[in-house]
Amino acid sequence: MMPLLVAPIGANLNVKRVLGDENVRKHLEALGIVPERQISVLSRTKNGVIIQVSDSRLALDNAIARNIFVGL
Repeated sequence: MMPLLVAPIGANLNVKRVLGDENVRKHLEALGIVPERQISVLSRTKNGVIIQVSDSRLALDNAIARNIFVGL
């Protein structure tokens, strides 16, 4: 298990854990980021990551991405 911020670009990842306060967890759940969901990191910048969730691309800043833990 690793934080989304250090996950390899292009790999198929499974969301293992979502941390943060209730508002953060609910926001991520509304975006489809829940445990066992498959996602992939498309790119990374100094400010955050762009991920693929189902058919959507999402930009997450580092503060939010830090709460998501994934596994290969």
